[in-house]
Amino acid sequence: MDIAEVQSIHLYPVKAFRGLAPASAVVEPWGLAGDRRWTLVDAEGKVVTQREQPRLALAAAEPLAGGGVRLSAPGREPLTVEVPEPVATVPVSVFGTKVDAVPAAPEAHAWSSAYLDEDVRLVHLDDPATRRPIDPDYALPGETVGFADGYPLLVATTASLDALNSLIAEGSHAHEGPLPMNRFRPSVVVAGTEAWAEDDWARVSVGEVVFRVARPCGRCVVTTTDQDTTERGREPLRTLARHRKFGSSLVFGQYLVPVSGGTIRTGDQVRVLERRSGR
Repeated sequence: MDIAEVQSIHLYPVKAFRGLAPASAVVEPWGLAGDRRWTLVDAEGKVVTQREQPRLALAAAEPLAGGGVRLSAPGREPLTVEVPEPVATVPVSVFGTKVDAVPAAPEAHAWSSAYLDEDVRLVHLDDPATRRPIDPDYALPGETVGFADGYPLLVATTASLDALNSLIAEGSHAHEGPLPMNRFRPSVVVAGTEAWAEDDWARVSVGEVVFRVARPCGRCVVTTTDQDTTERGREPLRTLARHRKFGSSLVFGQYLVPVSGGTIRTGDQVRVLERRSGR
């Protein structure tokens, strides 16, 4: 078998916006540096994602020095948003978990609301070290996460995507495939493994950085959203339900929590340090 290595790295400065693919990224305890420190919330303070607003896939956020972002989207003039001073916070609901965040400038709210045709606000997570603990059922004491769905990073493998696409090609919705990796919005994409090898990982190293594997990633309707057109289909959820259903979850990819810090780079070797099966 070929040596497993990082094929690509992805980060999402604003949750649910289009991702970036840098050649390297600094790993912080709560995720990749600059990843999902910003999010949109609705009038009730609930996080807005592609589940409700697939048009977010067409919006982009360029990270700026100091943590700010430059927002762009079809039909909108770009807008530079600076990190707000943490003089006051507002409660944000991330899938039922309450998190304190700092509102951006009013111009950011107006820009985002005009694009989505919905009353939304842009907020910033000022202190990821304390604001949002990971689900205690899968966390160690003190572990936190930013505005990612639940865990600091998500790893997926090219071999598993190839296997999934082969299964889609055999089904009644074969015309929807093959699907690209961006449907799954991973943090790290690994090449050189066998299909579904990541199911057995318990602890891995990516270059100099060690991660523990917290749990499998259950997939949602976002994976059915074409990230270039925002159109939705039936796949991959239809095929995952037939071949990758574990309990109530349709699984593709694994969540990672950093054990150590450092920098990961494309081309880094990925080593399995411990397997769930004990092998």
